[in-house]
Amino acid sequence: MNLQKLDLNLLKVFDVLMDERNVSRAAERLALSQPAVSGALTRLRDSLGDPLFVRTQHGMTPTMKATELAAPLKRLLNELAIVLESEKFVPEQAEMVLSIAGTDYSLSVIILPLIERLKKLAPGIKVSARFIRDELVQQQMEKGELDIALMTPDTAPEGLRGKTLFTEDYVCVMGKNNPLAKLPVLTLDDFCKADHAIVSYLGGAFSGATDKALASLGFQRNVTISVPSFLILLDLVKKTSLIAVVPSRLVTNSTDLHVTDLPILVQGFTKYMVWHERTHHHQAYQWLREQVASISYA
Repeated sequence: MNLQKLDLNLLKVFDVLMDERNVSRAAERLALSQPAVSGALTRLRDSLGDPLFVRTQHGMTPTMKATELAAPLKRLLNELAIVLESEKFVPEQAEMVLSIAGTDYSLSVIILPLIERLKKLAPGIKVSARFIRDELVQQQMEKGELDIALMTPDTAPEGLRGKTLFTEDYVCVMGKNNPLAKLPVLTLDDFCKADHAIVSYLGGAFSGATDKALASLGFQRNVTISVPSFLILLDLVKKTSLIAVVPSRLVTNSTDLHVTDLPILVQGFTKYMVWHERTHHHQAYQWLREQVASISYA
């Protein structure tokens, strides 16, 4: 193969085809027609002397040659993009989409203030916020579908860049009319006797970090309902006699809930921002990560 005769635009088509394994999806990502992508693949096959992809019952399967080329070419394309990025990033002039994922807790305490900040500093930046699926983060970032993930260090995939945002503690919340809200101090006995609500993102769990802490001291609480969202949880405790243990930042500015210290020490957690190497040196994404970090320290 003569490199001087190779159309470098074909390498971008190959990179996206390796991600998608589907001509239609690749065409959509590249903003090209399906015939154009198929034609580019044909020219690349001729240039490299290899079929690169073969059709099987599971779709387009890369050949050994394609598999060997995939990682080096992706790295080279990322480095080339950095080299070609010559213009200084100006937030107020930027037009792009930031894709960010987190739990409903993260959406509330980080992404909502981020959107408010961007409307003032960079109104041309749109935010695509989604609920996180830990097992898909690596794949979504490799494909360019996700730019930032808000996770914990123990759930972050290996090989991704990351930064600690803050550590979080737990507090106990209840409705203002709850009889326990009238007590000067919430005792461990009252805490255990109360009816509790708990968040289970995957559904069906009736225990968590609080229950482990209680069990270590020989106590047990009465968890009567499990919900998939902190927002639902807070609404429940406002309108019922239920109480709940929640991250403190979630209720920092709450005026319609009674917030009190827990009668037992419950281990908190660390919120961690994760991103892929492909955006690590990009000025726009560097600025956006700085905004997330500054919100977290506020």
